Order: sequence, then structure tokens, then C-alpha cells
Amino acid sequence: MFAWRESIFSCARAKPHLKQSPFKLFVVYPSTASFNLAVDKLRAIQYFIASAEARSFSGAARELDVSVPAIARLIGSLEKSLSTQLFERTVQGITLTADGSAYLEACQPLVRQLAAADDALRGAASRPLGTLVIGAPAIISQHCIVPMLPVFHQRYPDIEIDIRTVDKPSAADAELSELQVLYGWPEHPGLIHRRLVNTRMFICASPAYWAAHGMPTRIGDLASHPCLLFRDQEGTVIDYWAHEFGGVKEAVTVNGWLVSNHRDVILDAAIAGLGVARFTDVSVLHAIKAGQLVPALIEWESRHAPPINLLYRASQRRLPRVRLMIDFLLEMFQKMDADRLPGMRVTLPPERPPWYRRRHGRASSTPRDKG
Repeated sequence: MFAWRESIFSCARAKPHLKQSPFKLFVVYPSTASFNLAVDKLRAIQYFIASAEARSFSGAARELDVSVPAIARLIGSLEKSLSTQLFERTVQGITLTADGSAYLEACQPLVRQLAAADDALRGAASRPLGTLVIGAPAIISQHCIVPMLPVFHQRYPDIEIDIRTVDKPSAADAELSELQVLYGWPEHPGLIHRRLVNTRMFICASPAYWAAHGMPTRIGDLASHPCLLFRDQEGTVIDYWAHEFGGVKEAVTVNGWLVSNHRDVILDAAIAGLGVARFTDVSVLHAIKAGQLVPALIEWESRHAPPINLLYRASQRRLPRVRLMIDFLLEMFQKMDADRLPGMRVTLPPERPPWYRRRHGRASSTPRDKG
């Protein structure tokens, strides 16, 4: 962005007329040339950011509804003005150079600030509008956010929602998201972090599976059942299931022949009767209500149940569309928590498990405190 400022200042050096008042010195430029150059520079930066995010000039052109030559021409002019190459161009497409990556990182927050200023001046506070980008795992989007959206759309019909699949603050689309709704204990020093709701872990299998193999009466009984195991985003297989009930703690290392990092694969396998699986309550209630899955040991809670969190940059809170969605999500998740049946309410505070983001092959291999 420094080059943009320099280009504006270089225009200002083109012999401005000076007017002296008793109190202030006013600078008046002779024509609109400097303004036009500044607008072209800003448009070039917009094209550059769009191309970097789309990873192609054609993708940026489709996003901005302009021609590919227009994108290429302005980005070429931008590179010339900066005396550096922002993209490597090959037959496979474009990739950012080191200078391009640094320039992108510098430009994105400034462009967001300009967008926020535009929203404020357009009177978005009185009639909220614009596109709101939300990043969330597919599970949360599918089972939590999307069912809530009709109410939000009825209240604010001029706000468009763009949902991106984001599992952690460092994911590719996280930087593009104005709000992130994430499981677990996400860490990002540049984001405000608010807890939306705590969850419970349900141990489930199909009715046919329980009929054939019998339901467990204690957590330790799960060691004799084939369990369907989830691999988290860091690659850890969650094979250590720790629960407690009435002050009694039990944990078991479970085994199974099927592992997946896709929650729907585990869900489909459980519904098909292939074994026992563990899910967060908000993601599996629909299957329980439909009779496809039956929970066991429901009174046994896990402190390792991942909470659902809301993350956003402090500056985004000033945007009316973002502020309205923050308040809406807090309202709706609070209602979701209040509507839980008595036997399914969360009574234990969540604790970050020892294996969380340790990149161990299996959760059971992670060192942990005894007892």
C-alpha cells in the first residue's frame, strides 16, 4: 500500500496551486488526474487481491465481472509501478512471488478498512446490506448455521450470506471470513474469541447393531466393540474416550477397523450398523430423532467435548452486517442450549484434551495425567 500512497503523493507534486489563509494552508490540485490515478491504483490492488484469492486472472475476472485482459493489464501496471513482480506466470496458472505475498498481506487489511468506511457512508446502519462471509466446519454449517438462516434472512433480507468451509483460523478461507464459527479450542492472537455453546459427546450405534451386540453398561465395555474412529484436522486418531458420571471417571482406548477424517463417513458407517461411534450432540440429533442411531451411556459426559466458538477481528464488529450476525448467533445458540432436554444438558465444563493439536498418531499415545 506504500506504493499507492507514493503514487498519490507523486501526483500531488505536479505543481499544485497554493492558497494561503490566516489560519490554514490549503492545497488545490489543478485537475482530476491525481484522483483518477489513485482510483486506477486502488482498482489494480482490488484486481491483484482477487487474482491472488482465485489463483488465476480468469477466476478474478469472473468474480469482478470484468475481462481477463483488463485484469492482466492493470496488474501489469501495478507491478511496473512497484518495480517488482507480484505473480509468477506459467502455463499452469499464477502463483504469488515472495514480494507478492508480502504485498497481499499488507493490502488486505487496508482494503477491508476501506470497505468498512464505504459501508458506513452508505448508511448501512439504517438498512444493513452487503455480503457477510462466514467460515465454519461443514458439520456446524449444516446442522447449526443453515437451519438458523431463515430467521436471519427474514430480519435482514438485504444481507447476503457466503459460507466457506473453515476448520481452524489458519485455514485457506479463514482470512476471507468476517466471522468464524469453530469447534474446540482455537488459538489466534489477532481475533476476538467468544464461546457460543458447550457440547456433549454421544456414543451411538444403529438399533440393529445394539440388538446384535448388546449395549454397554460402562465406558470400559466399549473396548470389546468395533468402534468407528475420527481423525482430527491435525491427523490425530481420537481413540481415547474419557467420560465421567456422578464423580466417577472412566476412560477406554477403543479399537476399530475404520478411520476417517470426514465426519459423514463415520456417520454413514454407524447408521449402516458397522460399529460404535462418538459424535457431538448438535451434529447427530437429527439421526437420533429419526431413529437411525441410538445413544448409549447417555448419562456419562466427556470434558473433552469441543465447545463451539465465535471468532472475529475487532475491526469487523463495526460493520453493521457483522454486528447483527454476532448478536444473532449468540441469541440462537443460547436458545439451542436452553432447549436441550434435561437428560442431555451439559453439566461439565469442557477441558482441552492432552492430545489436542499435538500431532500424535493416536490420542491414546499422548502422555496425560493419571487419574
